[in-house]
Order: sequence, then structure tokens, then C-alpha cells
Amino acid sequence: MLRTSKPLLPRPLSISYATVMMLGVVAIALGLSFAWFTGEGQISRIFAQLNLLQQSPPMWLEAPMVAGHYLIFPTVALFLCAVAITRISPQPKPWSRTLVVSVLLILVGRYVTWRSLSTLNFNDPLNGVASTVLFVMEMLGLLVSIIQLLLLLRVRDRHNQADQMQLAVMDKTFLPSVAVFIPTYDEPEFILRRTIIGCQAMDYPNKRIYLLDDTRRPEIKQLAERLGCEYRTRPNNDHAKAGNLNSAIANTDSELIASFDADFVPTRNFLLRTVGFFQDPTVGLVQPPQSFYNPAPIARNLGLEDILTPEEEVFYRQIQPMRDGVGSVVCSGTSFVARRSALETAGGFVTDSLSEDYFTAIRLASKGHKIIYLDEKLSAGLAAENITAHAIQRLRWARGTLQAFFIETNPLTIPGLKFIQRLGHLEGILHWFTSISRIIFLIAPLFYAFGVIPIRSTPEEIIYFFLPYYFVQITVFSWLNHHSRSALLSDVYSLVFAFPLAGTVVHAMLSPFGTGFKVTPKGTSSQGFRFNWNLAWPLMLMFILTACSIWLNLGECLARGNWIQEVGTAEAANHLRGLGIGWIWSLYNLMMLGTALLVLLDVPRPSPYDWFDLRRVVRLQIGDDSDRIWWGTTTAISEVGATITLTQRGLPQLAPGETRPVQLSISEDLISLRGLLTGASNEGEFPCVTVQFHDVTLLEARKLVELLYCRPGQWQRWNTPGELQSLWILIKTLFRPRILTGDIRVKAMTVAKG
Repeated sequence: MLRTSKPLLPRPLSISYATVMMLGVVAIALGLSFAWFTGEGQISRIFAQLNLLQQSPPMWLEAPMVAGHYLIFPTVALFLCAVAITRISPQPKPWSRTLVVSVLLILVGRYVTWRSLSTLNFNDPLNGVASTVLFVMEMLGLLVSIIQLLLLLRVRDRHNQADQMQLAVMDKTFLPSVAVFIPTYDEPEFILRRTIIGCQAMDYPNKRIYLLDDTRRPEIKQLAERLGCEYRTRPNNDHAKAGNLNSAIANTDSELIASFDADFVPTRNFLLRTVGFFQDPTVGLVQPPQSFYNPAPIARNLGLEDILTPEEEVFYRQIQPMRDGVGSVVCSGTSFVARRSALETAGGFVTDSLSEDYFTAIRLASKGHKIIYLDEKLSAGLAAENITAHAIQRLRWARGTLQAFFIETNPLTIPGLKFIQRLGHLEGILHWFTSISRIIFLIAPLFYAFGVIPIRSTPEEIIYFFLPYYFVQITVFSWLNHHSRSALLSDVYSLVFAFPLAGTVVHAMLSPFGTGFKVTPKGTSSQGFRFNWNLAWPLMLMFILTACSIWLNLGECLARGNWIQEVGTAEAANHLRGLGIGWIWSLYNLMMLGTALLVLLDVPRPSPYDWFDLRRVVRLQIGDDSDRIWWGTTTAISEVGATITLTQRGLPQLAPGETRPVQLSISEDLISLRGLLTGASNEGEFPCVTVQFHDVTLLEARKLVELLYCRPGQWQRWNTPGELQSLWILIKTLFRPRILTGDIRVKAMTVAKG
């Protein structure tokens, strides 16, 4: 299910500037390192002077000469203050967010100053290069964090505005025409059917649904005719999805355009909540968040579907609201509404990048149009169904975003954007470079096993400068992102794809347009466990090296400890402390690597259909016995069947392989379905049956899809575990992985509110 478009042709000058700049920085760094290693006089003297400065920092950067329990006091005090604020204000408010962000910015500045002027080790070229590389990578990550903290001071919530704007749509005083686009390439028919039905079910009279088929399949044209929606195609696949959308824009004439990917189903109130914003003539696009009706592969592979939030939740709960405050909202490519005139003014969807959605929003903003983010779950789609598909998706996003350096729609240089808007986009671009930092953080502890100390510090300095920043940051991390991710789990997520993402970043900077558009595979199933060796081998190598480094560090610590007792030198003592830091760091990395490797083991997914934890009272008539009616409650339901707990005993037994015809009615939703009784159990307090639907009519299919996917407010959020609970979950997962538990059942999703 890979879709490759024609190669994207960039502007040569743009390529040369970005690529030459990157290669120039790398060449200068390598040249300085080589000169230092070869003992070039001037370079060696410069680094010797830098080393002297690091060994004699300003007095205000030295830890006070007091007992350890006094040094820990700032950490404890700040930690208790952070906890108190998060308890007084469970959800970030303007005052509490400003207070916490201000404290964090001060602590980050204090930490960066200490790291810059006191901890770098320039004793010799090997230590100096290792120390500098680690420092630069750490500062890159902190730069992204600082930008985020600054943007968090301007978070915007539009729920009340949506309530007001919706009134004109509901009383029909504002009803612009809407063309609903469903671009598709090779998605299965059953996925497209539910999306079309969901779009048709939206409560909005002035709309037309268009199925945009880029593979020109006769069966999909017949599907559109059966369901009563418009079918559009084009003679070629130029520019992939962006070209498909632009072709549809040229052949329709609505005032607004809503677009849904082939697997995304809107709730009935989607247009009611979004169209009202266009009463403001400056609004160009409205983007709600993405939700998913199936478990994400990371959570599923770890057996934590009901515990871990999807990886995208941080983006939609924290990043998008803060970008909305500065006018740099990202279009997600699906489940959005745009003004046709704004798109036409901007030249349609951007076609010279893999991320047509991202750059289209940038171009709209540069023309003076507002990009609105409404933080309400108004649609749901398929998350990547295995770890390979998840990787394809992430690598495409990374390459597409980094193509910003090579096209005219570069958010850092395009005319029309304010500085604060560019800052919001800079954070998103730099985010992908932190994958390189994550790899360096894996490698750095290995240096300690070979006597290389990249961070030179005393325990007192760590307690005084590092711990206050670390504990406050770890305390408010989940609170600031509205409990969408803990810091520990975030580290696991970043590690899983760190190596392929880092490779993509480097390749994109050297050859940004060498890869075409690849559609994320959808509608797949698998019957057994599958391990992704391509993604796993660098992590396995790091796991082995880290384990060996721990052993070597332990031996070095024992040897140095005995030597210090006999000889007793300050230099040896400091070296021993450095080894201790490396040992703790390596143990942490080992736990993260072990968890990441478990993520790469895809568990079976026997059915391509998703089941929902939905409670409905049902009436059953089994077989031809019309006098005997059974009543029960659904415990899980999908488009193809249901499991039902009955309230009566005396259920007829089924022989192995036997089925019986069933008539099932859900009176609350006016649904009547025919099916087969495929399983029955009288064990437990109440009997349980499994029904497989068959001969479902179009009217019944519509009602079933609307029940499962289209109810307003059904897609619910849940909070990620806290840091201590996350640590315990990771430890349990490491020692009891899913492949050993035998739990490979198809779990019903609980995010759909019953």
C-alpha cells in the first residue's frame, strides 16, 4: 500500500543554501576537532584556556559550602511549591501557567549557565569532543523546551467562541455551502463506506459529499453510486494528495471545503461546531484535533491500550493550543474546514512538499488569514495499525517538515508572518533534530567505560544546580501538557524511532526530495507476533553496548575505590564520581531500550474491524422460536458483530462449529439486524453470546456506523499515568511482556462514550 508520486522538484538555490550551511557547520566542527587531536598550537592553546575557565568558574556558580541536607533545600522547596500549584489549579489556568513557566524559565537559565561555564571537560581532545557534542545536543533540546515555555504563556481556548459562533449556524442565518472532500488512494472499501456514511450523517443541510478516487477503481465508483455521493477522479496522480485536492477544488464551487482522510469519520456536529467561525471573513481554516478509534501500536504492543494515550495527544492537547495563541496552528491534513477563496488566493494546496497540509496553512497565514484551532474531538480515524506503518507515517512527517528549508513556503523566511509566528514554526522544525540528540544521550554513558568524562561536576553541584530544575520540570511536565504524557513515557516514545528519524533528518538536509509520498497502510490484519528487525537492530546493538558498559563501569568503580583508599587523590575521586553518574545513566538507558524493543514486537490483530466498549440494551430472538425472547446488554460491538451478556438463563447450547440464526434489535437506536449466533457460554453469573451480523442492508449499515462513530461527544480523553506510576508500569512491562501473558484478544476501545 505504498503510493509514490513523481519526484518533487525544488528550487536549486534553496537547496544549495540550506545544504551548504549544514555541511559548512559540520566541516568547521570536524576541522577544529582534527586540529586539536593533531596538536595544532593555537587551537590547543584556546582549548587549554577554555579548560582553565571551566575549572575556575565564577563564585556564584559554585555550590555553597554547607552540609548536603541544606543543599537539597531549594529542590525540596521548589518541588513542594510545584506540587501545591498543580493541586490548587488541577488544570492550567493563565495565572498558574504563567507562574510555573516563569519558575521553569529561571531554573533553565540557571542550569544552562552552570552547564556552560562549569561542567565542560577540555582536559584533552577526546574528553573535549565528547563533552562538546553532548553539550550542543543538550542545548538543542533545551532550546526547543524554552521556545515551548515561551509559547505556553499565550495558550488559547476557543470552546466558548465555538458556542457563540454555532448559534448562527443552528438558526440557519449562516449556512454557507460546504463541499466535503474524501481523498482516497487504495484504502479498502469497508473503510471508505463508513467515512462516506459518517460525512453524510453530519447535521448540516447545505453540503455535498465528494469521493476523490486517485486509483480510478470501478468498485469504488459503484460504492459512491450506492451511497449517493459524488465520484471524482483525474487522469494522473501528479502531486499525490495535494494534487487530488486541487483537482477537486477546480471542479467544485462551494464557499467552504471540508476534507477528511479516507479513514476519518466525523461526528454529527462537526460542521455545526466549525462552520460558524467563518462568519469572521479573515478566518481561512479551522482545524480540530485528530482522534483514533483503534489502539495506537505502541500502546497495543505493550498491552497498555487503556493506559497509554496515543502519541499524538501531546501535539493536540499542548502544542496546537499554544500555537493558536501565536497564529502558527498546523493543518493536520484531515478533519478541517477551509475557505475556498482563501485557498484560491494562496494558490491551492502546496504541491512541492510531502506535507501539503502543513505548508498550506503557512501560506494561508502569510496571506493574512487566521488559522483556528478548536480543541474538540469531532472526528476519529485509524491510527497506524502496526509499528512499521507508524514508522512510515513519522518519517514522512519529518521529511515533509524539513523540506521547509528548500521551498518558497518556508515559515522562517516567507513574507507576511510575524516573528512570534515564525518562532512557533521554528519549534516544530527543531523538534525533528532532537532525534539526533536522543541518540547522543544513548551513546554518552558509554564514554565512561573508557575513561572519558563528558560532564565534569561534583555531587554538590548536581544537587544544587541540576536537581531543582529536574524535579520541578518532572513535576509539572504532565500538568503542562494536560496529562497527555508523562516524561518517562515521552522518552520511550522518542527512543523507538530515534535512529530512523535521525537518518531521515540527515538525508532530508542532503537530498530533501528524493522520496515520494507513501500512504500509511490501513485496513490490515495479522494472525501472529511480528518483530520489526529493521527498526530493532540499532536499539539491540545499543542495548548490548550499554549492558557491557555497566559491567565495565562497575569493575572500574571497584578498582578505583580500592586505589583511592590506598593512595587517595582528588583527581581519582572525581573520576570515580563521574563513573557513578555514567552507571546510573546507563541503567536508565537500559530500561528505556528494553521497553522500546518490546514496542517493536507487533501483537496479532486478527480482524481489521474495531470493537467498541458500548453498552446498549438488546432484544434477541434465537432461531425460529418466536415465543422465546432474550434480553441482554452489549459488552462490545463492531460493524460485523457484537458480544452480549444476557439477563436470563437457559441459553441453548451450541455444538462446536454450530451457528443459529438470530434477530437482534437495539430499540434505543432503532436498529434491527440479522445475524448468526456463533458462540454461547452459560458460565458465570450471566450467559454470554457472540453474534455475527450478516445480510446488513444499507439503511442498517448507516444506523450502525452512526451509532459507532458519529455520536457527538463520544470520543473521550483520558489522562496518562503520573511519573511514579509510569515507572512502575515500565518495570512491570519489562518483566511481563505481552508475548508471555498470552493476552492477544481483540480489546474493545473505551474512548467511545457509551
